[in-house]
Amino acid sequence: MDRTEWYLEYEIQINRPGLLGDISSLLGMLSINIITINGVENSRRGMLLLSKYDENITRLRTILQTMDTINVTKIRKPKLRDKLAVRHGKYIHRDVDDRKTIRFVRNELGLLVDFMAELYKQEGHKLIGIRGMPRVGKTESVVAASVCANKRWLFVSSTLLKQTVRSKLIEGEYNPDNIYIIDGVVSKNRANEKHWQLIREVMQLPSIKVVEHPDIFVQATEYKIDDFDYIIELRSHEDEVITYEPIERQEFSQDDGFSMFDF
Repeated sequence: MDRTEWYLEYEIQINRPGLLGDISSLLGMLSINIITINGVENSRRGMLLLSKYDENITRLRTILQTMDTINVTKIRKPKLRDKLAVRHGKYIHRDVDDRKTIRFVRNELGLLVDFMAELYKQEGHKLIGIRGMPRVGKTESVVAASVCANKRWLFVSSTLLKQTVRSKLIEGEYNPDNIYIIDGVVSKNRANEKHWQLIREVMQLPSIKVVEHPDIFVQATEYKIDDFDYIIELRSHEDEVITYEPIERQEFSQDDGFSMFDF
């Protein structure tokens, strides 16, 4: 019988010496292995566990609920955010009103890259939007996640090095394993009909598409924000307001220093 992965998280109520040792001994007596353990936000500890029998997890839950030194907050099959919390020691934060919107700040770039890489590894189509002000690290994070996921990335439109607007792909670039990156502002402001035809073709591919500035992108296309599977917001700090007028004015109103590539 295969072992099943579980996620255990508890909040420490009384941080006495030997607490972790007691819990580890209990897991050992129940033949439950610890894969990974780490401190998580707000005096919490998270563990990825392996158990051959689900009944042992039920027994574990019952015993832990009798302990006054901890408060069990989660025992469940691990979600992606659980695994990332154990790796990085913090949770990714979802928007309270829109659960598909996930927020990061610049000092969490490692967590962001790891999160996107895990999304890239999943099979099938995904449409991901990423919001953020200039030079906060949006494109670099998208590319770094592609490297981590061992995926090839292709810029359909971008300003990472030079302003790029493509009108066609070459043989081999129509691949469901590729990550297609679109800058919504560049496409809206600089594109011709051939570029939009390419975008329509790319959007039909069963692959990962990442759209920077998705709110601008939907203004110029038939797509809606509801069509996105995830919206990622990246800020320099938690209180930064993401606005589009300075983005368009600062990044895209001047041609100096840029050249357009039409492949």
